[in-house]
Amino acid sequence: MVGSGAFTVSGLALAALGSPGPVLLAWALGGVLAACGALSYGALGRRLPISGGEYTLLARTVHPLAGFLAGWLSLFAGFSAPIAVAALGLEAYAGAALGRPGGPPWLGALAIAGAALAHAARLRLGVALQNAAVLLKLAGIAAFVGVGAARAAERSESLLVLPVSLDPWALASTVVWVSFAYSGWNAAVYVASEIRDPARNLTRSLVGATALVSAAYLALNAVFLLAAPAPELAGKTEIGAIAAGALGGVALRRALAALVALALLTSISSMLMAGPRVVAQMAEDGLLPRCLRARGGAPRAAIALQALLALGAVASSSLAELLGYAGFMLSLSSAATVLALMWLRAREGAERVPLPGWPFVPGLFVAVTASAALSLVVREPDVAGLGLLTLAAGLPVYLFARGPQVAALETR
Repeated sequence: MVGSGAFTVSGLALAALGSPGPVLLAWALGGVLAACGALSYGALGRRLPISGGEYTLLARTVHPLAGFLAGWLSLFAGFSAPIAVAALGLEAYAGAALGRPGGPPWLGALAIAGAALAHAARLRLGVALQNAAVLLKLAGIAAFVGVGAARAAERSESLLVLPVSLDPWALASTVVWVSFAYSGWNAAVYVASEIRDPARNLTRSLVGATALVSAAYLALNAVFLLAAPAPELAGKTEIGAIAAGALGGVALRRALAALVALALLTSISSMLMAGPRVVAQMAEDGLLPRCLRARGGAPRAAIALQALLALGAVASSSLAELLGYAGFMLSLSSAATVLALMWLRAREGAERVPLPGWPFVPGLFVAVTASAALSLVVREPDVAGLGLLTLAAGLPVYLFARGPQVAALETR
């Protein structure tokens, strides 16, 4: 979950909202929205503890075509594009950590290839490296928050004061930006069948990770907003670097850049662990070539395919194009999945599909994510059009690949 968004969004939010208090409120609301999604996906995952994410959940609850289209989107917009975004960001922040702009142009590709090899070599090796890197990342965030809070405590400005007139539309737009920084809260459902006791541990993983990241985001951005006067931070995407420079000079600024680079590296690794499980499950169901199935361990062929697509996106697209494209398609996919949960709950009842906070929890998530997707259609119709074109391209593939195994799923 923790990527570059945690270190960049608050500057844009401060320009829109005018003071630190509403910015932290937006981060808190983004955490609530992610928690609503985590609870909803956890309920579906308990009912269907099978790897594959939205593909599996939609194929088993709505129709195999709905699942295939979600899996088709995840192959391109759900994982390949975000991996490329993280790789391009990694090059930029590694350059900042080394004190030279731009960074090594080959670093993103090397990170993708290295993560793919680690996850393909041995399942336990990939998981161990991922866990170690995440623990190091969280320790770095905690250390920065500790140092930054001590140095920023002398400022008299309170972060908890809200302005007399708070623009609700500006706050809503900011929550949409913040929600993209929380993306990744659903990653555990992609490896559901490989989790020990998924009925118990899947929801704990989703909700526990979301709560931990929400706390880290609030603490981290509180330090950013205390580090310098609001006019110096407003509208700046590099708010984390500016704050670190104000608190500790060049040394702390480079240290924070290294921390962001580590966060992006772990994002690449986690997506190359989760994404290929969707491809492998689709191959298992007969919708993709059989060679992409998992064969007694890590789905090596699927990992190679996901890495190659991500490398192609790095070479052919810009960061801004990838961000808009991925954000739009992820909003559609996650909203459709939670709608499927609501339909399944209405069909099977509360005993088989228990969900705390019904129907407020899934209803809030669907309303906000669908609104975010609609707003992007209005603001950037070309990006939305590319996403819808990707969706349409999956239809002939499904009709061509559909065989007896898929037909059996359709009649369930």
